[in-house]
Amino acid sequence: MAIGRRKPGEPIYQRRHIIALALAVGLPVVLLQLYKIYVGPVSFGAQMGFGILVSVLAGIILYFTYRSSAQNQP
Repeated sequence: MAIGRRKPGEPIYQRRHIIALALAVGLPVVLLQLYKIYVGPVSFGAQMGFGILVSVLAGIILYFTYRSSAQNQP
């Protein structure tokens, strides 16, 4: 097997998949920081709850959006 080639059955991810994943991971942090700047302080429990909620929702959206384009290589 040549160097840099995918293994059989390994999903094919495109650049847009990686960008969307980075956005889903960074979105809760950015939104919380913006809230702190413009509204005010937030308790730690609220930060954790919001972060988990946004991350789970973003993960579900990513799954349904990109599952057809992340095909397995034959």
